[in-house]
This record gives sequence, structure tokens and C-alpha cells, in this order.
Amino acid sequence: MQRPERERAESAARQEAAQLTALGVRAVALTWVDNAGITRVKAVPTARLAHAARWGVGMSPVFDVYLTDDSSVTSPYTGGPDGDLRLFPDLGRLTVLAAQRGWAWAPADRFEQDGRPYTGCQRRFARRMAARAAERGLRPRMGFETEWVVARRDGSGPGGPPPGAGPAYGMARLVELSGYLGDVLDALTAQRVEVLQLHPEYTPGQFEVSVAPADPVGAADLAVLVRETVRAVSHAHGLDALFGPVVAPDTVGNGAHLHLSLLRGERNLCRGGDGPCGMTAECAAFLAGVLRELPALLALGAPSPASHLRLRPSRWAGAYACWGPENREAALRFIPGPPDAEDQANAEVKCFDGTANPYLVTGAVLAAGLAGIETGAELPPPVAGDPAHGDGHRRLPDSPPAALDRFTRSEVLREALGDPLFSAVAAVRRGEIERYGGATAEELADATKGRY
Repeated sequence: MQRPERERAESAARQEAAQLTALGVRAVALTWVDNAGITRVKAVPTARLAHAARWGVGMSPVFDVYLTDDSSVTSPYTGGPDGDLRLFPDLGRLTVLAAQRGWAWAPADRFEQDGRPYTGCQRRFARRMAARAAERGLRPRMGFETEWVVARRDGSGPGGPPPGAGPAYGMARLVELSGYLGDVLDALTAQRVEVLQLHPEYTPGQFEVSVAPADPVGAADLAVLVRETVRAVSHAHGLDALFGPVVAPDTVGNGAHLHLSLLRGERNLCRGGDGPCGMTAECAAFLAGVLRELPALLALGAPSPASHLRLRPSRWAGAYACWGPENREAALRFIPGPPDAEDQANAEVKCFDGTANPYLVTGAVLAAGLAGIETGAELPPPVAGDPAHGDGHRRLPDSPPAALDRFTRSEVLREALGDPLFSAVAAVRRGEIERYGGATAEELADATKGRY
């Protein structure tokens, strides 16, 4: 970050800090998400926000090779005790946290000490890929679904069923926890997050919230903000919010499905064309590129060894590398939307979960889709019904080593990420394969369900 830019940021931060102080905000949490999918934080007193905007906040780059359990590995570019980075808050995303009294939040970009952009910054990677799309005149819109399971924090309960143990999608579950869910909605609304849906999911105690789409970086920022808001409200209600892929083996797990649409100007390219399901040729090529890279993208979108406990056929998890209109078993579901609602046509990547770094996901999906456009990729025929019961449908990688192998062989993702970030991601994947390789399914679920 150059000096004039830092000076402007300092001036803006002084004004923001004055307003925060008037609102009783004592501190600002600055977050980034590491390659294991963990949201890390440094916090500054509100009075120090201007200093942080001018000079940044120090943080070691070693967290880019931390694993889920806070052990670490090394990569050719990252690891060990040496070095330091600077975290700079994005003041445009500064948000007063409704469920954490006296606190505000801002996502951070990471820079080298001399002001150069840090090549391992996942948020800047997402921004670079969004800029590539903009160079083509494309405006991607993205949004994550957030799924979680609630559990009583002390683990004891009243001797009865766990909270929210009513029927899947059942009104009984919503009634039981309506006060809690109302507080989730109130907090998100106070933070100017537009909620589209909130409902019970399949597994006992499981819920999902969907928010309005945003630009790729903004969508990833929202994924972080929504999760931490749910966590804070849950804590206030004596509950834990568990975002891991599965809470218990052999149950339907938590996804973090990515919805995306592609616009040129105000026109939604997912509608009004001569391609499959009425999409334009450009949209079809983009989605074909995503589908082509999905086996490699799995190492970013469903990166934990625990992800493969969730990613099973016939559970609406998207275990097959295929696409289909309104097919909830396909890894890539196309949603045409009502005939007179052009803005609602979009695609959903169903195989991703909450262990993913959302900035890596939005950036990598963009890279894959843009490569599809550049090479004129074509969608195969759509799949109807459950692909597990058909012939010739290709499974996504069914183990962490298989997903890592596809990732390391992807030239599209290697070029987009750049060697430092690509190698750090691969090192973390290898480290977690080794760390959890001997764990039983139950041990793996227990070790990961509450870490994200």
C-alpha cells in the first residue's frame, strides 16, 4: 500500500473511529481466513483504528500453513518463525457487530512490510479474479448458504433431545428455537445483511441462512460476517454453533453451497440465450469451465478430511461431477427460476462446505469459469435423477488424497493462485491428510465439528 493511499485511509479511519466511539464501540476485530478455513483475528481499540489504517497491524505469515488443530507445516514459500505481514482493514466493509456489544468488524487485506501486496493473501486473490472478469465486461454475483448445527454449550441438556430435534424442515423445530432464530435475523438485519431465507434443515438441530448475492469479494466477506454473527448469537443463548462438515458420522452434514450468476451490464447471462436451459453461450462456457475443474476445486471448496464424511451419494451433497436443472444430487445445479424473474436464474455449486476459505472459493471458481470461456468449453448433457443410480456418471474425488492429486495437477488453478499461495494450500492439504489419516470417522467428526 503506497503512502498517499495510507494517508487517505488514516484520515477516513479517524472519522470512522469517532462515529464508532459515539456508538459505544470499544474495539474492532480485523479478520482474515487461512488456508485451513479458520477465521483468524487481530483486534485493535477503536482509538487505534486510524493507526491500523495507516500502518497496518502485524501478523506472522506462518498462519497460512496452520492446520485446523493449530499445528503447522511448511511450504517452499511459507513457514517457520521468520517474517511479518501487515493487516490493513477494509474500511468500506466496517460493520458494527449487533451481537457483540462494543465491537465492530472489518475484513483485512495483507501486505508485506514494505507495502507490496502479499502474494499469499486469499482476499486479494479473489479481488484479482474479479478484476479478470471485469476486463471481459463480466460482473459475477455470488452468495453462500450457511448451514450449522446447534448444540447446548455445556453438553448436558435437560435430559431430553438436543435443541431443534424436531422433524427435518419442520415447523416444530422453528417454533422451539424461534427466539434464538429471531435474534439471528435481528442481528443480521442490524448489520445491513439482506437475508433471503432462514429455515430448519435435515439433521436434528440444523439450520440454514441464505443472504443476497454480492460481488465475489463481498460474498466472501458476508460469509465470514454471517458465520460470526450466528456464532455470537448462539453463544448468547447458551448454544454452540457447529459449522463442521458433519457433527456425527452417517448424518447429513453442513454445506456451504455457492450460488453464482454472470452479468454483462444489467443482463443476466444465465437467461435469454440459446444454450442449455436457456442460458447464453457465454454462461454455458463459464459453467462448463467450473464443471471441468470441480475435481480440483474440491481441494478448496471441501478441503477438510471431514468433508468426505459429508460428500456421499444420495444425500444432496453433490458427490457426482455432473450438472442438471434443479437437480439437487448434481454437484452443479442450474436454477432457471420463474419465467418472469430474470434476476433469479443462477447456478449452485453443491459440493462445497464450511471448511473452505470463501475467498479462495470465489476466486478459484471465477478462474475456472473464465478458463471455460477462453477455451470454448461445452457443457455435457444434463443429468436427471440421482446420478448414483445411473451409468457412467463420474464421482468427484472420494478421498482427501484424490482431491489433492487433482488440485496439484490443475494448471488453471496453479496459474490463477500463483505459486506461493498454491503451494501453501497444497502443504496444508497434505498436512491435514497426515494429521487425520488414522482417525476413525467419529474421531474425525469430533475433532473438526467445532473448529470452523
